[in-house]
Amino acid sequence: MPEPTINENPHKRLNLLTGEFVLVSPHRSKRPWQGQVEETSADQRPEYDPNCYLCPRNQRADGTLNPDYKDSFVFVNDFSALLPDTQSTFIDEDGLLIAETERGICKVIAFSPRHDLTLPEMEVQDIKKVVDLWQQEFVELRRNDWIKYIQIFENKGAIMGCSNPHPHGQIWAQSSLPVEIIKEDIQLRAYFEDHQRSLLADYIDLEERKDERVIIANEHFVALIPYWASWPFETMIVSRRHVQDISQFTDQEKEDLAKTIKELTVRYDNIFNTSFPYSAGMHQAPVNSEDQQHWHWHMHFYPPLLRSASVKKFMVGYEMLANPQRDITAERAAEIIKEQSTTHYKAQ
Repeated sequence: MPEPTINENPHKRLNLLTGEFVLVSPHRSKRPWQGQVEETSADQRPEYDPNCYLCPRNQRADGTLNPDYKDSFVFVNDFSALLPDTQSTFIDEDGLLIAETERGICKVIAFSPRHDLTLPEMEVQDIKKVVDLWQQEFVELRRNDWIKYIQIFENKGAIMGCSNPHPHGQIWAQSSLPVEIIKEDIQLRAYFEDHQRSLLADYIDLEERKDERVIIANEHFVALIPYWASWPFETMIVSRRHVQDISQFTDQEKEDLAKTIKELTVRYDNIFNTSFPYSAGMHQAPVNSEDQQHWHWHMHFYPPLLRSASVKKFMVGYEMLANPQRDITAERAAEIIKEQSTTHYKAQ
């Protein structure tokens, strides 16, 4: 009888980007489920909702009237988590109570005037306009020399805490580096100093040679399930070219990024024939800082669904107190995503 492989036994995998481990327990994927079953949200919405704060021509909560926009639309968040005019204050009481103020600019991007179109249901040319706007906003925001990091992200679906069903994303620009960026900066910098090469360039080269977790590979991007993924269907898009941020993308790269996002999110929706929820966001170099050559642009997708459209993966107990843990292996998750059609289930 052949010896069981590591993938058949509980084992730890190292996250190259954070230096942290995830526990993989493949045998647990066979356990019966008697836990929480989520209500699935309605997948049908009108093209225009007169009560939606993000639809064209509608009034937002603060009284501002949206323009009759035809493509993507961006504005400063009416309820921003960060504010640009916060006065600088620092508190340190005996090295035990430490706090300081944080400045920032928070923006919202409505992806489309259509209330009913998520990214996987949009045309590639329309997603490309979103990518163009991401790039424009990044360039504009970094002109503020006090901005040190720009986080572009999307929360999709009510299960991810999305407060408005109109498909949209956000951009938070802030005066210091967030925790996850500090972790990745340490790992990317250390590898670059040791090898004079990008960690992610070498990583995707290895992944393509092994071809166990790669889902999409086109001229400019690779989409895969990271070896160290914590969430069941977590994925990452990495640019083939070693660029530090979205401002460096050519028009063709932006077109390919739009195609990659569409194909990946269509495959997501097709897994359970539902509008697949996730939190997604780009990680890229800090701005207005020292040389950032070690950084390599990439985009994370963190979906919470586990076994069906109504069974969610919860990060609780051991995950909160020790380290992340997953049941389904990254390799099996990649197989499931690759098995999906690239035609959206609503159009089949």
